[in-house]
Amino acid sequence: MNILVINGPNLNLLGVREPDIYGHESLDDVESMISEYCLSKGYSVRCFQSNHEGAIIDCIQEAARTVNGIVINPGALSHYSYSIRDAIASVNIPTVEVHISNIYDREDFRKICVIKDVCIGQIFGRGTEGYKDAIDLLEVHRA
Repeated sequence: MNILVINGPNLNLLGVREPDIYGHESLDDVESMISEYCLSKGYSVRCFQSNHEGAIIDCIQEAARTVNGIVINPGALSHYSYSIRDAIASVNIPTVEVHISNIYDREDFRKICVIKDVCIGQIFGRGTEGYKDAIDLLEVHRA
């Protein structure tokens, strides 16, 4: 299986940004953990991060030709990006939305997720382990 992992705005600041909420692992640490996990399962993985909505949309559209599953942590874009939602719906690739924190125990605006309805699942509140859960969900969905 070929997997694309997309991390959205501000996730490049993992380990620095609000570590009491997001933990002390850097994005490099998280991507290494994801790569090792995929390697152990015989999967190939590509990780992508951008603070720009259009770049994320371009990445999703380009994935239509090369991947079997997407794991996306859209960050705050989850709460209002109909364009990312439409891109996911358009490519017809099984996608799992991930959030490191429990967005449903935080501010009211974080409880609205416009992307989740075009995903096969949403993982939240599991820290960076949620990425592994998302990969496992893609595996189950593929079977």
